[in-house]
Amino acid sequence: MALWVSRKSHLPVIVVGGLVVMVLFFNDETSMQLNMQYQSRINELNAEIKLNRDSAAYYKAKREAIVKGTESLEHIAREQYLMQRPTEDVYILK
Repeated sequence: MALWVSRKSHLPVIVVGGLVVMVLFFNDETSMQLNMQYQSRINELNAEIKLNRDSAAYYKAKREAIVKGTESLEHIAREQYLMQRPTEDVYILK
């Protein structure tokens, strides 16, 4: 070990490596912590995008079912808007 320290050939490499580590971890613009926060936010937004795409697909399928078939339209009108035929009685259970 004393031979390695006495030669001092690796001292500039250690100093430059130390500076690089300090810049990566402690500089505000390029810190690893900031990059991890950005990656976390990106993951949250990707999850939100997936959720919105799934709900958009659900509502698109529901819309197509309403446009294509009268049974779906009647079913939705009866359940969501409590519509009835003149000869029917509607009972609401909660």
